[in-house]
This record gives sequence, structure tokens and C-alpha cells, in this order.
Amino acid sequence: MGILKTFVLGGVHPEENKLSSNAPIEKLAIPKQAIVPLGQNLGAPSKPLVKRGDEVKVGQLLAEAGGFISTNIHSPVSGKVLKIDNVIDGTGYKRPGIVINVEGDEWIDEIDRTEDLKTEIKLDGKAIIEKIKTAGLVGMGGATFPTYVKLMPPPGKTAEYLIINGVECEPYLTSDHRLMLEKGPEILVGTQILMKALNVKKAIIGIENNKPDAIKHMQELVKSFEGITVQALKVQYPQGGEKQLIKATVNREVPSAKLPIEVGCVVQNVGTAFSVYEAVQKNKPLIDRVVTVTGKAVKKPSNFLVRIGTPIQQLIDAAEGLPENTGKIIGGGPMMGKALTTTDVPVVKGSSGILLMKKEESQRKVESPCIRCSKCTYVCPMGLEPFLLSKASKLGKYEIAETEKIMDCIECGSCQYTCPASIPLLDYLRLGKNKVGAIMRNRGRN
Repeated sequence: MGILKTFVLGGVHPEENKLSSNAPIEKLAIPKQAIVPLGQNLGAPSKPLVKRGDEVKVGQLLAEAGGFISTNIHSPVSGKVLKIDNVIDGTGYKRPGIVINVEGDEWIDEIDRTEDLKTEIKLDGKAIIEKIKTAGLVGMGGATFPTYVKLMPPPGKTAEYLIINGVECEPYLTSDHRLMLEKGPEILVGTQILMKALNVKKAIIGIENNKPDAIKHMQELVKSFEGITVQALKVQYPQGGEKQLIKATVNREVPSAKLPIEVGCVVQNVGTAFSVYEAVQKNKPLIDRVVTVTGKAVKKPSNFLVRIGTPIQQLIDAAEGLPENTGKIIGGGPMMGKALTTTDVPVVKGSSGILLMKKEESQRKVESPCIRCSKCTYVCPMGLEPFLLSKASKLGKYEIAETEKIMDCIECGSCQYTCPASIPLLDYLRLGKNKVGAIMRNRGRN
């Protein structure tokens, strides 16, 4: 396996709980009704192109990008548009979405549904980027940043390394792990496509060493792919953060308030690489994804290939139901995920997992006064002072929060995980980032 690399600043070691790592990907049944939110990416929501009563097919364009930082949305099902209305999404708020009553499973003719591996990349870099843009691809690790934007470095910036994120450091989640084991060749062709789009000669796939089978499998496969290497990484959360992964793999530090391209790197998730393969080689837009359903009381921890728009209740039912002692349902993992208010919430492009936590696990401890132990500062992978930033946010001192670089926070939750006083540091940090971000945007407009 070679030398295990990692990042050097901060980090924690939560219990891994990879309960579904041996569960092969299962194709979930198509829902009877699909709920497709229009805001499935970081940036502007998409603009609907269909209306009530329209007949749609799988892969048909439902909504177009609403700006540069936005994406197209395609129909994950075939049937009739019931309505375009406000629907509850993962935030718990009602936002615009398209509701489709499912009838059969009729796909548009352009999509290649065969299983054969297509290795020849016929498109040039510019055409690849346009194809990825058209297909509505986003970062599948959860950030949901439009993929095509990352492939277009600003003037004066050049990519030197493509880094494929196979870390999956969030406890419980295993969708990326299973994808590497079951769709390794497709991921590697997708990586080659991304390399061609960026015009880079080197790609590194970073995988934590708690996935030895995935490391071994991918190392064997890359022997047939020039310029791609696999780097085994030490288990340390949040290794999957872009800046932490860049430090671990190529030993470069992204400056404060800067993007990875500043140090010649572009990071893409393994799920994104697989979606790139499907979009470019099979003409398939982003209409489904792998989602982990797990928890210590779950009877059948699973990894499901799910159509976008499927209510999460259907996934829970397929994992043999909601355990009686469930205290909280989390969209994502326990460190960065967010509690869901209802099981009617649909799967979206950024849905990586559904975690069912037992009551005794999910109850927050009573908050006590900060004892100035500095544990939160010690574990912060961004070198911030979470106790100071959370206090500033709580008191509405947003100018202090901005000065102390709250926007550098990656919301990993390491500070809250380690706090002996049980202070909800991450909650305050998210609040502060939201407020400071709004202040900075308004300042830019004036």
C-alpha cells in the first residue's frame, strides 16, 4: 500500500461505522411519483421548461440553468407533470419543484443504455465541457458545485493535477466505496475524460486505507490507464475536504479565500467521475445516483442506485423500515449532514446518504460554559478559532467573524465533535457564514 499520506493541520477520528461497506449496489424501484426540486446545485436554481400536463420521458430536459453557477435538470422518470409548486426539500423549507406522476419507464432515444464499457474518447476538451454542462452534472460528494465550472479555470490559472476524491471520510457513508468496487473502469475512463477537458497529464485518486479492497482494486485497474495513480491515505477526518486532500496528495496549501486552481489543482469526486463517463460516453444526464441508507439499528444497511426525485421513505422501506428507536433522520453523514423534518423529502443530486440515528445517539447533551480548553482550535483543519467565531456569530458581531476568516470554515464539524462543553459550534459557524456571505455579496453590488 506504500506510505500513507494525510494532511497535517487538525482533524479528528470519529468512529467509522461503515456498516454497509459490504452491501452491493441495488437498483431501487422507480417511484410512483417523483419530486424534482429546482434548486439542486450550489448557485442559482434552475428555470422550468415544462408545465402542468406535459408528458415527459426519462432524460428529457425539465429545467435549464438559471445562471453561470447553475445546472440543467433532466427528468428522472417518464410520465405526466402533475404540478410545478413549492415542495419540501432537505432544508425543511418549501422551495420550487416539479412533481411528476410516473407512467412506465420510457427513455429518450439519445441515451445509450447498454452495459459495455466505452473507452475511446472522441470529443475534444471544449466539447467535453459543453457535454458535461448540458448533462447537468454537479459535485456528487455533497457540495453540488456545477462540474463544468470547475473545468474552466479563470484567465492566468492552469491546472496541473486532477485529484479524484475517493476518501469518503464521513462516518457511515459507503456509496463511493461501492462505486469504486463495482464501477472502477467507468470511473477511470471518466477520470481520463476530465484530464482531457483540463488538459492535464497527471491524476491522483485518493482513497483512505479503511477501504483496502478499493485501493487494491483501483491500483490494479490504473495499470492500464496512463497518467493516473492511486494514493492510499491515512484515516483522518476531514480528509475528503478539498484543501485537506490537496495537502495530503501533492503537499500544496491552498491560500485563505482561494480555490484549488490557485495551486494548480482541480478536485472531483469519484461519483462525479462516474457521472462524467455516463454523460460523455453514454449521453446520459444526471438522473440517478448511489445513496447509502444506514444506522446501527437499521436491519439492512444498503447502497441503492436511486432515481433523483425518489422520496427517501422508499429507500428506508427498502432497508427494511424505520427502526422503532429512531431519534433523528439525517441527510448525509453524522458530521456534516443535516436533520430532515420529513421522509417525504426527495433524493437530489447531492444526496449521498440517509442516516437513521437511535434516540440515545441523537440527543444533544446539555450545553455548558466554554472552559477555554482550545480543543476546537487544535482540531480545526483550517487553522481557525471556532470558539471565537461561534461567539461572534452568536452575538451578531459579523465584522469580527469576517476578519477572523469565518468564510474559510469548511463546516466539517470537528470543533463541535470535540467540544467538552457540548456547545453547538457548527450551528453558530453556519449561521455566521450565511450572514457574512450575504454582507460580502451586498458589498460587492454597491
